[in-house]
Amino acid sequence: MKEKLMRKLPLDHIMGSYKENSGLKRSLGAFELTMLGVGVIIGSGLFVITGVAAADRAGPGLILSFILAGLACACAALCYAELASSIPVSGSSYTFAYVGLGEIFGWFIGWCITLEYVVAMSAIAVGWSAYAVNILELMGIHLPEKLITDFSSGGIMNLPAIIIISIMALLQIKGTKESARLNNALVFVKLGVILLFIILVAKHVDPSNYTPFLPYGWNGVFSGAAIVFFAYLGFDAIANSAEEVKDPQKNMPKGIIGSLVIATTLYIIVTLMLTGVAKYSVYSGVAAPVAHALNEVGIRWGSALVSVGAIAGLTTGVLVLLGSESRLIYSMSRDGLLPQSFSKISKRGVPNKAVVCVWIVGVILAGLLPIGTIAELCNIGTLWAFFFVSVTVIVLRKMHPEMPRAFKVPAVPAIPLISMALCVFLVIQLDTMTWIAFVLWTIAGLAIYFAYGMKHSKASETLEKKQDH
Repeated sequence: MKEKLMRKLPLDHIMGSYKENSGLKRSLGAFELTMLGVGVIIGSGLFVITGVAAADRAGPGLILSFILAGLACACAALCYAELASSIPVSGSSYTFAYVGLGEIFGWFIGWCITLEYVVAMSAIAVGWSAYAVNILELMGIHLPEKLITDFSSGGIMNLPAIIIISIMALLQIKGTKESARLNNALVFVKLGVILLFIILVAKHVDPSNYTPFLPYGWNGVFSGAAIVFFAYLGFDAIANSAEEVKDPQKNMPKGIIGSLVIATTLYIIVTLMLTGVAKYSVYSGVAAPVAHALNEVGIRWGSALVSVGAIAGLTTGVLVLLGSESRLIYSMSRDGLLPQSFSKISKRGVPNKAVVCVWIVGVILAGLLPIGTIAELCNIGTLWAFFFVSVTVIVLRKMHPEMPRAFKVPAVPAIPLISMALCVFLVIQLDTMTWIAFVLWTIAGLAIYFAYGMKHSKASETLEKKQDH
């Protein structure tokens, strides 16, 4: 039993047969990767989570929460960049842990990342719905409350959230290159709108709104950091596109680090603007804080324009995360840990059944759960994934010092250890109910692994072939 749980996929198998047999098309460069990262990072955090986190967690001190979360992500991003440059295959942290730590760790991380991607996609879709409803109301169109409110909050379903996930699933099925083109266009729209927002509200900033700066104390800053960690998911999703990247050894680190730098800078500036133009408390329960801030200062036309930009940005978030999760399922299926049907590639080079699977789960979550619950569930899975990716860097440096590394984390093991410590610190800030939900999710995942994955894993077959040779 122990040998099966700790079996690893040989590095030469990963670098050899996977590269040869993959049906995915390499069509992405460093620019497309950076745009993918910016698309999902800024879409998920800036337009959705900032308001709720400021109102309920940290107040104007949310800027410190972003800095703390950004620091944790920067350390983790360096670890991802090294592993993505040396193991450029789909699966991201799941594959890294499988190679470096063993199958049970690979499965655990894959299950955590599944929670991250699907739940994050659903949360972004809920934010998309809020901005879409805002635009329709400005146009005098009012949708029935029951169709824009999740089931747990007294409605029937969040129909706009379900619609956007469905459209993005269809686009994913059409092909990776087409999805990347749409993402690039929408990211430029989004960045333009963010700059417009900063220009419009800058003169309306009232310094008195920054007092008190820490209404919930330092505990609020720490708790806020655990929540806004959700805002930095994009660079992790980039790593899952490795088998669709041209010259991944060079382009993966560029895309991961570049998107993180751009996003962190914008987060800090926009947070200062949001909490400066209105009291932090007005954002309580608001899923469209940027548009709400413009309404607060009477710029209704700007609110409508920002809502359009936010919709563009949130659309890219749904698109990238849906694609990333489908590639993760593809990788786990290819390794035998999930049914083989999920690793079948269409003529367009897309794992269609994996996309459909993600679509089904996404519409259920987005249609039935509130955004706050969704965001916290996402963060706990992400933090554990980042923790084990950092561990993997240290382990592989010792086990495979000969492994080619186009990018190397400086000051190993110090930076991976700092990353691990920050992840643990942030994860203990999350609510008890989030932990309970995560434990139940983990138990369900282990049940699937022991019932199916461990029996059908291809790791033993791969090891046996290697020994025969």
